[in-house]
Amino acid sequence: MRAMILAAGRGERMRPLTDFTPKPLLKAAGKSLIERTIEHLVAAGFKELVINHAYLGHQIEENLGDGSQFGARILYSHEGKNGLETAGGIIHALPLMDDGKPFLVVNGDIATDFPFIELREKSFDLAHLVLVPNPKHHQKGDFQLNSNDLLSSENSNRFTFSGIGIYSPEFFLNAPKNSKKLAPLLREAMLEKRITGQVFNGFWMDIGTPERLKTLEHHYLSCTFPP
Repeated sequence: MRAMILAAGRGERMRPLTDFTPKPLLKAAGKSLIERTIEHLVAAGFKELVINHAYLGHQIEENLGDGSQFGARILYSHEGKNGLETAGGIIHALPLMDDGKPFLVVNGDIATDFPFIELREKSFDLAHLVLVPNPKHHQKGDFQLNSNDLLSSENSNRFTFSGIGIYSPEFFLNAPKNSKKLAPLLREAMLEKRITGQVFNGFWMDIGTPERLKTLEHHYLSCTFPP
């Protein structure tokens, strides 16, 4: 199973840090967000990686190279200056995926110790998402976990989508042309009961603001084990 890291976002809420540096390359405790994600994926057996990029994307390629320094092989999906948003970016990168096989997608601006290896042999229909308890900055959550691990967009007992999920290529091949956002596609498929999920209660952060980046730095520096 190949893994895709979403790294094409502009990072508006992280400005001025992202005026000259792509958000995934921002560092906490001496290492960039995307480097930690790559190392975590490789340790779980994901060694064929696809990374999309847009704004200042050349910096990502210059820093990560072909992936050999991580024991991986990295392919890049170029989206131009402005990017294609989440669904558009994944659809654009489909030709780089292992033809017809499911793949993992991870947001490039999160930090987590989620055991990615759990997803390598996971059985699912169109998509399987990892949810987390709602953080303070997103208390309404995104999706509800129902019986049989099915997800819905109902308004009660929601969890937050972690930015980690596995997808069947069919999910995107059936998407309307020019699809950009992922959430509407997921909600439509949820109505057909074709999206499952699980809740992860371990360490997870969405590094969406400079303040959260500082919190992450403190977390790593206070760890008694290698972060």
